[in-house]
Amino acid sequence: MKHTALKTIKEVSDPSNKLNLLREYVQAMVLRSLHESEAFVNLSFVGGTALRFVHDLPRFSEDLDFSLHKREGYDPEAWMKKIRTALVFQGFNATIAWNNKTTIHKAWIKVSEILKEAGLAVMREQNLSIELEIDTEPPGGAVSEKGIVNRHALLSLNYYDLPSLMAGKLHALLTRKYVKGRDWYDLLWYRSKRPPVEPNLEQLQNALDQTEGEGVCVAGQWKRILSDKLGLMDFSAMVDDVQNFLERREDGALLTRENLLSVLK
Repeated sequence: MKHTALKTIKEVSDPSNKLNLLREYVQAMVLRSLHESEAFVNLSFVGGTALRFVHDLPRFSEDLDFSLHKREGYDPEAWMKKIRTALVFQGFNATIAWNNKTTIHKAWIKVSEILKEAGLAVMREQNLSIELEIDTEPPGGAVSEKGIVNRHALLSLNYYDLPSLMAGKLHALLTRKYVKGRDWYDLLWYRSKRPPVEPNLEQLQNALDQTEGEGVCVAGQWKRILSDKLGLMDFSAMVDDVQNFLERREDGALLTRENLLSVLK
């Protein structure tokens, strides 16, 4: 309910965390609606938001990403209609735009008024926005798991396991044309776990072949390639990108060349 979302952030002083928590609450309501629609028969939850909801990554994430693993019964338009109905029923002024013209099917979920009511915007028309993406042709080799998650709501989700989630993150790090600090922070998180998470190399190779051309990049060389990339990084820009999404802003200081090289050894 909207009043529960506003109550959740009432005692939060930092505006960035207030926005992050408000967005996360809406994300949880979207996931609950997908769960009720049995969408996870077809979808696996992936990306940074999955890492946070399932594995308690200490940074917030803006979008909801999914991979399609079963085409029979895939009915995203019906799911989007139910999401909007559910949000409106809970008191949110929500709209959803949908596009299925490309391999990546996308929805833009916009909730107006809530930012004004939360003290985060001047105009009621300013939107809290969440982009939802479904990769309808994901690279093969990923491993999915199913479990119960309790974050703002009790959810039954289908999601990639940690090595497969890491493979997706490495693909972004290896192919993205610009520096995104959130990617590098997630890499630090993966590799600082004990034991360090190792990627699903089959999935990573399939992803690289899919986007870069077969045989152009070798998945097994990911540590060397990323170590070389670190020599060209603007670390202040990296920290600026991620800092507003961290539970503890001071953790941004951990993003140094030395720390990243150490976890890549």
